[in-house]
Amino acid sequence: MPEPARPAAPLALAAQVTGPPGAPVLVLGNSLGTSAEVWDRQLPAFAESFRLVRYELPGHGGCAAWPGRYTIAALGAGVLDLLDSLGVARAGYCGISLGGMIGMWLAANAPGRIAALGLVCTAAHLPPAGDWLDRARRVRTAGLASISAAVVSRWFTPAYAATEPAVVARFLAGLERTDPDGYAGCCEAIADMDLRGGLPAITAPTLVISGADDPATPPECGAVIASRIPGARLEVIPGAAHLAAISAPDLVTTALRRHLSAAAASDAGWGHER
Repeated sequence: MPEPARPAAPLALAAQVTGPPGAPVLVLGNSLGTSAEVWDRQLPAFAESFRLVRYELPGHGGCAAWPGRYTIAALGAGVLDLLDSLGVARAGYCGISLGGMIGMWLAANAPGRIAALGLVCTAAHLPPAGDWLDRARRVRTAGLASISAAVVSRWFTPAYAATEPAVVARFLAGLERTDPDGYAGCCEAIADMDLRGGLPAITAPTLVISGADDPATPPECGAVIASRIPGARLEVIPGAAHLAAISAPDLVTTALRRHLSAAAASDAGWGHER
């Protein structure tokens, strides 16, 4: 089936490609305000079986901010352009938060390109839109430091922050290094997002992971996704807030690796780089 027409991505997405050449390709999408570093604790396990493509959101991790207003569809088109540039016809995809939103758009709108889907601490719809637009305006006028403490407080539980202050400080610094225009553009994309109608069209094997103590995208958000994607499963990680991949890496890694390995074993068409 031909891929539906997709919107143009204003600019290319930056990406790091690692892992064994010739292995099935796995794309990793990061969350709003973080870089590809958010996947560091999963890399050793994933790299044993997959060729990893970690892209950066516009304005994040050294990727240039895009001009104009962002949409989830345009961000998804940027990922498809990246896969095209690498010669990858079909890949697995795991995304955290905004990265997961992009993954849902990809799996619903370009199903032939996505072999398996892992959705971590994300939502298909996250109102009210006005809150996201207010955040975008504030960041553009006052910078990331004006919201960073409040944002990071949702990424980690108080107990984790007390025991791992260096980790929290590192992610706080990374957030404050993010380009304000890129961050604000991503906020506007989330404000406009409602992916719920496309979820029943997703055919890729899907695992949804939620943090039990995530105030940004609580388990109820994961439950909505899992209930609407045929055959999807939901796993809730105890004691984890929004960045569960960082604070509970073993549980997240084990769940995703099991899911991806099963999908790869049953999908001979999972794409490789040419």
